[in-house]
Amino acid sequence: MLGDISAVDTIYLVCGYTDMRKSIDGLREIVEGQLNLNSKEKALFLFCGYRCDRIKALIWEGDGYVLLYKRLDVEHGRYRWPRNKNEVKSLTWQQFDWLMSGIDIEQPKAIKARHPGWGWST
Repeated sequence: MLGDISAVDTIYLVCGYTDMRKSIDGLREIVEGQLNLNSKEKALFLFCGYRCDRIKALIWEGDGYVLLYKRLDVEHGRYRWPRNKNEVKSLTWQQFDWLMSGIDIEQPKAIKARHPGWGWST
């Protein structure tokens, strides 16, 4: 289905500022050339510009790329975007939800996932 992000296995947040004039080919070049990732994996690649009020997302759907674009329509609304240039972060669905809600993706008080072997024994 066109732009179905629920089908992706990984969500990548491309840190730093992205030139929002870039379209599919320019964003694909960032993913492959600059970050050395495969743009055709089942992943959602997220990009943000200087203004922090719009996001572009790139998805490969097996037969072509889909470019999604979201612009906040609230006054002074901004995404909380990590700015470490040339870095990419892998996000959980919870972090993606926080990001889309305008909340910082690093929530120190959030409940962390349990790791095998940690916690109480039964």
